[in-house]
Amino acid sequence: MQKSTLVKKEEAKRNWVLVDLNGKTLGRAATQIANILRGKNKVLFTPHQDTGDFVVVINAEKVHLTGNKLKDKIYYKHSGFRGGLKEVTAEHILQRKPERMIEQAVHGMLPKNKMNQHLMKKLKVYAGSEHPHAPQQPKTIEI
Repeated sequence: MQKSTLVKKEEAKRNWVLVDLNGKTLGRAATQIANILRGKNKVLFTPHQDTGDFVVVINAEKVHLTGNKLKDKIYYKHSGFRGGLKEVTAEHILQRKPERMIEQAVHGMLPKNKMNQHLMKKLKVYAGSEHPHAPQQPKTIEI
């Protein structure tokens, strides 16, 4: 008979992971980052517990979009008031705040429940190659 073990929050070992997005495709990188945040790459994955690692993403400004997505992909935001729909292209976001593009892609791939905000706090995205998380000694992972 096989037993499934359920990991408690205190038993989960969280590591720090460094991901370099230099020349990587946005969607493919975001799916793997979401899996690391949830802990699906670990043996002791539990769906209702946070067993994932902290993820530090660098070089977000060098992420690659396939096809004509730089000009055609549109991000929408609504203020809540009538006529408050804002449209911004991916090219504009990549020039202004490239971190936001990565955060939105990963946010959309995480479960839509209370754990979503908790998991997003473990994601640290930086546009350049410098990051302040050197004391945590993150392990570099190739995506």
